[in-house]
Amino acid sequence: MEVSRNFVNFAGGSREPNKPSPHGALQMNYSILDFLGLLGAVGLFLYGMKVMSEGLQKAAGDRLRNILSAMTRNRFTGTVTGFFITALIQSSSASTVMVVSFVNAGLMTLGQSMAVIMGANVGTTFTAWIIALFGFKVDISAFALPLIGLAVPLLFSKKSRTKSLGEFTIGFAFLFMGLDMISKYVPDLQSNPEMFAFLQHYASMGFGSVLIFCLVGMLVTMIIQSSAAMFAITLIMCSKGWITFDLACALVLGSNIGTTITPLLASMSGNVAAKRTAMGHLLFNLLGTVWTLAVFFPFVELNSWITEEIGQGDPCELYRYVNTLQADNPEMYNSVFASALPTDTGDVLRHRTAISQMQISVSFGLSIFHTVFNLINLSIMIWLTNVYVKIVEFLVPAKHQGDDEFQLKFISAGILSASELNISQAEKEIHVFAERVGRMLPMARDLVHTKAGSDEFNQTYSRLEKYEEISDRMELEIANYLNRCAEGRLSNESKRRIAAMLSIDSEIESIADSMLGVGKILLRKQQGNVHFNEEIYANIDLMFSYVEKSVESMLKVLNDIENVEERDIIASYNREREINNLRNQLRTTNVENINDRHYEYQSGIYYMDIISTLEKAGDYIINVTDTIRDEFRHR
Repeated sequence: MEVSRNFVNFAGGSREPNKPSPHGALQMNYSILDFLGLLGAVGLFLYGMKVMSEGLQKAAGDRLRNILSAMTRNRFTGTVTGFFITALIQSSSASTVMVVSFVNAGLMTLGQSMAVIMGANVGTTFTAWIIALFGFKVDISAFALPLIGLAVPLLFSKKSRTKSLGEFTIGFAFLFMGLDMISKYVPDLQSNPEMFAFLQHYASMGFGSVLIFCLVGMLVTMIIQSSAAMFAITLIMCSKGWITFDLACALVLGSNIGTTITPLLASMSGNVAAKRTAMGHLLFNLLGTVWTLAVFFPFVELNSWITEEIGQGDPCELYRYVNTLQADNPEMYNSVFASALPTDTGDVLRHRTAISQMQISVSFGLSIFHTVFNLINLSIMIWLTNVYVKIVEFLVPAKHQGDDEFQLKFISAGILSASELNISQAEKEIHVFAERVGRMLPMARDLVHTKAGSDEFNQTYSRLEKYEEISDRMELEIANYLNRCAEGRLSNESKRRIAAMLSIDSEIESIADSMLGVGKILLRKQQGNVHFNEEIYANIDLMFSYVEKSVESMLKVLNDIENVEERDIIASYNREREINNLRNQLRTTNVENINDRHYEYQSGIYYMDIISTLEKAGDYIINVTDTIRDEFRHR
């Protein structure tokens, strides 16, 4: 390990090292280019997390989604699940957004979702520990390029999982390259007299400073949309001795609130469950911050004591050591924090070694603070999940929405970055789509028996027409969503699933077209002043009953595509045969009835048009089952 690595100037590349000023303080020329370099370093850090997250999610595929579904049976397993999922995908925001689908699907209650969110917050500490354990003990950037070199060949593998592992490795390398570059480009606040005076004013206000820095942590995290990145920046600032350990803890505390902005923004265009889940995420961190601020200084001392007890030293010592060194021996201070030179004396190396050890203490101290905060918060809040539910239900009341209102339940304009995790959303939405279309059958059936030309007829027809318009929009939105999922690199299995769902999506919309088609036939019948007798009505009702049973079978199959049972598929085929046999029987008897003058020829035409349309709907229904059967057999 190269100890002096952590103490070089922040420019990197072409910038000159910080030089001693005539007054004994370090000079810093921090330009716009340097600031852009800092933004780029943060961007590389965030991009590394994104690539690492997506690579892992793609490698895991359905397993990750199935685990999340199975492990949310109660608040305790939900908490554990939230922790592990967030530790894997490195984003509590993504975990929170994923939970929404399970709430809507009835796989878990809102209270159970709160437990997952609580576990997700504990999972965010995993990144902090990675940084604490590796980021300041070894020059991780020295291994970054070799890791990328080893990972690039994996990207050309024919196996999707191997490619995903390559992406994960490259993302891991980018993450720590970004961390290393952040340490170089973060401005040295103590070398800027004007800015230092400004910060000194706000850093010496006691508890007021804690509140101000907590607010700063919240705002910065909202901007960069990553508590992990904010933690990395805070860790570097504190480890360099620019801020005290307690103010660094305040920044970390504020970042816990700031990270809730992502699910809040994502939920703005979502449904009530999405808004409530995001609000629960905010409340967990907000209420936790409130009690922590109430006992802030004793709590910081507790974490400092824990850090000392595990043998990592006092995390508060670094700030005192650096500032004492600057006050007592400015020349030595400048030498210690200047670039390493071959002529460095033993005293300079001794100070650097001591400061390096104290940096490790600070990194452990902040990680412990972040972890203990979330663990204590979890241990308190997990017993108050029912209270959380009532609070979020009060804050986000459900609005009464009629059946005719267009609303996607599981998907929205926003989409998670990992396509593999979005497929389950589409599966659930397709089931909702099928249920909505299924409601059109009784509407069409009622329309058959409604007096032609009446207000009731017109209202029912308008409602049927509106439902068909909604189905068109739902088909389009689901198809667009699936196409966005397909833009990412997917496993072969996922590609087949998307192709199957696109086909199912189209077939369900065709069922809606058929129901409106029945309405249009009745409208023409009305305009032609044609009448049906009781026999025709009875036969149409019989066909409707067969189609409705077929829809029920389809919904049962759609309810759990991945675990569909063969008996359910067989039942669907039996329904289809019943529809076809009835259509053939009625077609034969229709000719006989017309010849026997049981009803007029024109009545028979409209009658058969309705029967044929309903039979066609049965074809669309069985096409859905066919697609599910084929997908099921692929597995």
